[in-house]
Amino acid sequence: MTEPSPAPTGEPARTGGAGVPLNARGARLNRRGLETRARLIRTAIAMLADSEHGAEVSANLVAKRAGVTWGTVQHQFGDVDGLWAAVLDELAGQGDMLPWKEMDDGSVAERMGRIVDALWAALDSPPGRAVATLRGLLPRSTVEFTETYPRTAEQLARWDRRWRRAYARAFRGLVVDAYRLERVRHLLPAAVHGLYLEQHLSTWTDVDDARAVLAESIAGYLERRD
Repeated sequence: MTEPSPAPTGEPARTGGAGVPLNARGARLNRRGLETRARLIRTAIAMLADSEHGAEVSANLVAKRAGVTWGTVQHQFGDVDGLWAAVLDELAGQGDMLPWKEMDDGSVAERMGRIVDALWAALDSPPGRAVATLRGLLPRSTVEFTETYPRTAEQLARWDRRWRRAYARAFRGLVVDAYRLERVRHLLPAAVHGLYLEQHLSTWTDVDDARAVLAESIAGYLERRD
């Protein structure tokens, strides 16, 4: 089902004093409005995190499950872009999905093993599943995505910046080739996600062994001195 939506504005989600959310017109929300907004976001996250729904998730269906009209979604978020951006903002505000604070210790291999485990755990969490499902609903073309969903794109860019910072922190104190480290940063999320999906298919792959080999192989690549 296609949601009717006004032309995207590209503006970030707005808040009033003390971080109180504003509606799509820039007005402060009253208590009932805040409760409705929270219910919509909560419903969207639950539906996205439930793999049973998968591609069935849409802003219209979220509104229906939350017991409101599409007009309410427009009043609260402006359009589907505003709703998805608010969902990502809420998930980001729930704290770090990846426990990086304990990772900047040990050898390259030890740190890489912990990073792979942390990425796996994040994918297996409700927030991780919600983000993965949402990304699957968005346009594949980066140009189309950023033009059609500018606020959602900015929120995902924030997630990428957090990943960059956390990844850099994880290797503090080690002398590692910067070029190889950057190449691995691009590989890791996709590689772990591929293995995560593999476990849900009919497969003879030992996913635990595959995860271990992935971490060991990447560590070996980073430690090469040629």
